[in-house]
Amino acid sequence: MNTPILGIQLYTLRDFCQNAEDFDTTLSYLSSLGVTDVQISAIGPIPANIQKEILDKYEMKVCVTHKPLERFLNDTDNLIEEHKVIECDALGLGGAPEDARGTKEAVDSFIAKINSIGGKLKENGMTFNYHNHDFEFKKLDNGETMIDYLIENTDPEIFRFIPDVAWIHFAGADPVEYLNKMKGRVKVCHFKDYNIIDGERKFCTLGEGLVDLKACYNACKELDIPYIMYEQDIDWFDNDAKKATKLSWEYMNKIAK
Repeated sequence: MNTPILGIQLYTLRDFCQNAEDFDTTLSYLSSLGVTDVQISAIGPIPANIQKEILDKYEMKVCVTHKPLERFLNDTDNLIEEHKVIECDALGLGGAPEDARGTKEAVDSFIAKINSIGGKLKENGMTFNYHNHDFEFKKLDNGETMIDYLIENTDPEIFRFIPDVAWIHFAGADPVEYLNKMKGRVKVCHFKDYNIIDGERKFCTLGEGLVDLKACYNACKELDIPYIMYEQDIDWFDNDAKKATKLSWEYMNKIAK
């Protein structure tokens, strides 16, 4: 049984990571909280070698990234080289584009595109990792949900998952059930939380919402999922992403005990 490494998805702090100086300041802040592992997403145009210098300065590691589909398909070699520089073997996609949803044919076309670059990633010791939202839990024209179709019709050696427990819950599914469905195909799980206020979904700091994060943590542990990353898209505590990160980091460490 594995004890997951806890970390922070930098998408939460993206406004503070748009240049090298701010990236350094942000990692310094995270280091002061005790963070040792991050996910890189939506940071500014900071060269990979500069990212690595700053990461090394704070003895931080990158467990996964999020990159645009266009770069996966049309800039594969450079993307691979950048990940070699930052020593990250998991390349993530934040979600399928609109033209890859809704029908079996559209999803098959999306899978074929990923397969076209999956071999090259594998040759370089890397994997493609798909992050879900809630739309993947809607049914395709063949009656299956998109997420189930992806799980059943992709190569585990090429196509991995970054399950987001809040989006799974918001879609009306059980996060623990889907963590089990993805067994052996998850390096990083996203911990996110939300409430329904005045009929609208509002993200919140971990432990303040509707998701049973303790059950999710226990499942990650039982399934030997190596990493759990806190992510919050918007609706930060007191409109303060750094404060929300601190509170959520403390909550994750609390349930880990």
